[in-house]
Amino acid sequence: MKEKLIFDLSREGRRGIRFGTSDIPSGPVEQLLPKRFLRQKPADLPEIPESEVVRHFIRLSNFNYHVDKNMYPLGSCTMKYNPKINDYTSDLPGFTSVHPLQPAFTAQGSLRLMYELSEMLREIAGMAAVTLQPAAGAHGELTGILLIKKFHESRNSNRNKLLVVDSAHGTNPASAAIANYEIVSVKSNAEGRTDIEDLKTKITPDVAALMLTNPNTLGLFEKEILTIEKLIHENGSLLYMDGANMNALMGITKPGDMGFDIVHYNLHKTFSAPHGGGGPGSGPVGVCQKLVPFLPVPVIEKIEENGNVRYSMSMDKPESIGRMMNFYGNFAVLVRAYTYTRMLGPEGARRVSENAIINANYLLSRLLERFELPYPKPVMHEFCLSGDRQKKQHNVRTLDIAKRLLDYGFHAPTIYFPLIVSEALMVEPTETETIETLDAFADALLAIADEAANNPELVLEAPVSTPVKRLDEAHASRKLNVCFFGC
Repeated sequence: MKEKLIFDLSREGRRGIRFGTSDIPSGPVEQLLPKRFLRQKPADLPEIPESEVVRHFIRLSNFNYHVDKNMYPLGSCTMKYNPKINDYTSDLPGFTSVHPLQPAFTAQGSLRLMYELSEMLREIAGMAAVTLQPAAGAHGELTGILLIKKFHESRNSNRNKLLVVDSAHGTNPASAAIANYEIVSVKSNAEGRTDIEDLKTKITPDVAALMLTNPNTLGLFEKEILTIEKLIHENGSLLYMDGANMNALMGITKPGDMGFDIVHYNLHKTFSAPHGGGGPGSGPVGVCQKLVPFLPVPVIEKIEENGNVRYSMSMDKPESIGRMMNFYGNFAVLVRAYTYTRMLGPEGARRVSENAIINANYLLSRLLERFELPYPKPVMHEFCLSGDRQKKQHNVRTLDIAKRLLDYGFHAPTIYFPLIVSEALMVEPTETETIETLDAFADALLAIADEAANNPELVLEAPVSTPVKRLDEAHASRKLNVCFFGC
């Protein structure tokens, strides 16, 4: 589990590649490049053959955890397997060579793909129109909030508050704050769903919208969503859905049918584009009919004339909130999501949701006896356990359990979120995992529960089998240094 720095593998005189005769005119380099661009001393580069370079980085890659190695049970983040066909299609020359500034008539295939993807997403969520422009889920949230603001401004209505349920993703209040809204928290009830009575007390004439995740971060469907919708719309407010958990709804029900005015999608979650490592993501936004005029520009339009079809990017939208990106979305992510959605078809989309729900409930049933479940079951695509029992009885925290999972070959689930659950373990197996993988993960957690009871020191010292042991994460987050050599 040790690997030297590539500089330590270096030996003077070794070469990775040798070039032939240069076709650059001969003469002192000072004649070819301005002096200010020339090094004062040679670059300190390792001298190592190509074969050893490749092996070095392959060995390093094997130290990492990735979805091709095993499952990612991250609740809410939805880290599922990404079909390799997505990489193939996004790497087709016609897509990789397209440029966002080239004339629209030379990029008709790419525009058609984006138009058709937006139409499929529109149908899946039951909305009137969809923009693919936002670059990530939180960016989609901000887009939705700016649409809310624009809608009320168009009606000369000065509303300055946004309601956010206390189990929401942290990006919800953050996005609202960026748009200068005052955030008002709405409580969850004993079932883990929106507290209707508390919501009623928070609905005032200055409320612009309610931001709601459905299913919520506990994996629970808002059973009273029609009551919530009526309360919000009777107040003249809008209803926004954080669609991070759309993988529990596809093909079963539609946010538009529930009365949502705005919904954002995470293509890097539900629609199988890669997720993690900081991006790229994609956060399309769907809207109801009354919000269509405010969508970001440019808007991709399909134009049929004299039996011919062409696609354009229209800027002629006077009520638009404007651009959300310099160019139109993260295109390679859109290609991946388009491929995935076309492969699924309507029946496949429903099967994704059903399997996600079955997997979550099966895994929960295996873990119920050894971990606390703060809120009632059944759940949908994810569930939230608590490590309170292990902490109170054996002084083993959720963080310790997460670290010990590394020794069993598994990435930890989301921990300490949502904030309304003490010592939270938020688990989402996704629909792509087999029963054998689910059982292996359950067996690992159950074994750790046994260790916490019988040999807690082992769990407290975990991980013991990784290249590095437990790191000071608080220090790392405050004094970030990603430079490993010469810093």
